[in-house]
Amino acid sequence: MFGIIDTFIDNLLQNFGLWGPILGCIFIIVESIIPVLPLFVFITLNFLAFGNILGFIISLVFTCIGCTISFILFRKKVQSWWYKKLKSKGIISKQTMNIITSLKFEQLTTIIALPFTPAFLVNVACGLSKMSFKKFILAIIIGKTFVVYFWGFVGVSLLESIKNPIYLIRVSILLIFAYIISKVINKKLNIVD
Repeated sequence: MFGIIDTFIDNLLQNFGLWGPILGCIFIIVESIIPVLPLFVFITLNFLAFGNILGFIISLVFTCIGCTISFILFRKKVQSWWYKKLKSKGIISKQTMNIITSLKFEQLTTIIALPFTPAFLVNVACGLSKMSFKKFILAIIIGKTFVVYFWGFVGVSLLESIKNPIYLIRVSILLIFAYIISKVINKKLNIVD
């Protein structure tokens, strides 16, 4: 399935010429809000279209913009209505929201840095919780740096990443690195957990 989507989008974006990468950037933002698009395809295409350094920067910026828009939408427009609706149906409790809110900065950064973590769910959960925007945005910037690096340089499908132990070792090293960086930033900026 990922192969078919990858081929289709790759052909589609290449046929658009210069507009292809721009469309890819827009898709990255949309993917953070509506989780129906494969993020790794667009990041990989940006790396191919713009090169490693510019592709990385563009993908990171647009991924962070998408996550921030998603967070703000759920925080400002949906939080109170959604929370009342779910609470009344017994789907969500104050305990669940407190757990999400009280995630330590390092934990949140590590969750975000996992390449297979659904960004949309993280954005929604953080937006609906009472987590501070500062904590969320810093965790997104650090965590997404590693996700973009992983998808851009690995540039392979989900199955190939799981089959090849080198990629899994690389991901583990990146996660440890993301955790250490978030610890250092947490100490420097004194982010409230």
